[in-house]
Amino acid sequence: MTEQSRVVIIGGGFGGLYAAQALRRAAVDVILVDRRNFHLFQPLLYQVATASLSPGDIASPLRGILRHQKNARVWLAEAVSIDTAGRTVAFRDGSSVRYDYLVLATGATHAYFGHPDWEPRAPGLKTIEDALEMRRRFLNAFEAAERVGDSEGRTRLTTFVIVGAGPTGVELAGAMAEISRLSLPREFRDIDTSCARVLLLEGGPRVLPAFPPELSEKARTQLEELGVEVRVNTFVTQIGPDGVLAGNETIQASNVFWAAGVEASPLGRQLGAPLDRAGRVLIESDCSIPGHPEVFVIGDLAHAVSDGENVPGVAQGAMQMGRHVARMIRNDLAGRERVPFHYVDKGSLATIGRARAVADAFGLKLSGLVAWVTWAFVHILYLIGFENRLLVMLQWAAAYFTRRRGVRLITESWHPRGQESVVAGDGAVSRAAPGAGAGPRPTSSHTEAEADVETDADASAGSQVARE
Repeated sequence: MTEQSRVVIIGGGFGGLYAAQALRRAAVDVILVDRRNFHLFQPLLYQVATASLSPGDIASPLRGILRHQKNARVWLAEAVSIDTAGRTVAFRDGSSVRYDYLVLATGATHAYFGHPDWEPRAPGLKTIEDALEMRRRFLNAFEAAERVGDSEGRTRLTTFVIVGAGPTGVELAGAMAEISRLSLPREFRDIDTSCARVLLLEGGPRVLPAFPPELSEKARTQLEELGVEVRVNTFVTQIGPDGVLAGNETIQASNVFWAAGVEASPLGRQLGAPLDRAGRVLIESDCSIPGHPEVFVIGDLAHAVSDGENVPGVAQGAMQMGRHVARMIRNDLAGRERVPFHYVDKGSLATIGRARAVADAFGLKLSGLVAWVTWAFVHILYLIGFENRLLVMLQWAAAYFTRRRGVRLITESWHPRGQESVVAGDGAVSRAAPGAGAGPRPTSSHTEAEADVETDADASAGSQVARE
């Protein structure tokens, strides 16, 4: 009896998980490696950050997802190096594994365009920990403002600046404005939460630049209806303790959130393959790397081209690449030729608030309630696990009719390296020293599923049709 080929998949996000599932009937042994034990549905991560959902609603254990797939194993480990010549992957604990095929699906992380010092003051949104920290800062700002005596201090605390008007920035801005104006006003006695300022800053000429111009304009109109101050052609040149420098204006704000860019996982550099300026691996048409047909790179880590167009870094692209590489491995085993990857664009969706959204999908350009219903249906459809779908659907229905957010818990959570935090007091912003009150920031070999559903007391992933 001959030994089956071993397929090692690094990263349990959309790309890695879909590749593993697509190999369920192949004559291979699959090892799915992730430094977290669950798959994170990132398109709904902003709803954890804005107190609509709990972490457990958008995360599912990888072992549970693959429990019926007999040829798949899940390893909880962190990959730190890859030896393509020896076909081995080394892990942080000193162990290693040999592969016949390697699928690298380790995603991307935040990019601060040469300003890493901005990260503690302007956290991004890629992980559960990021979302919990963002939620803590957002909610704690109102708690602090309730106790501040001077109007200037209150204004600074309840001014929220979001940098970047892609889907994540638009969704955050809409949700924060909606909570401030619809969910919180009756719960505070000394402040009017509806007066909170939410500013969305975009360096380009319009919000949602990947969408058709007419939908971008409709998205901007819907944001402004919610009270969001949208500023395009506005570049942030400095982020400090008391706000941001945007163009020639200093915006006083205690809370700044980052949604402006991403960079590829550093593990891709281990392959010795050419990279683009964002650190993504330049792959061949079949998703393998030059000179190593047994190594595939997919998802946000890959610079992929289909039909002359760059494949966007969204969940649909990762899912389709995951299925494609599984097909290529099956072709190899059956002696069939490989074929180029072909990306099918299923459309783009972005939600802005209650009954507000835009959609470029199914050949239609939609906005308002119809787009919002479409967005909700698609995201429920792609959630992993029936229980998660049911819980999210029920919570969305409750929020829609009551306008309340049910997960407004302020808890101590993990902080990025040097993370600063707003605390209640006299209006000043208190900043902890790096590492104070928290462990060091873990270095990640992937980011598509890098979160832990048990990091918080309430624990039990405008988007592409199931996006980034």
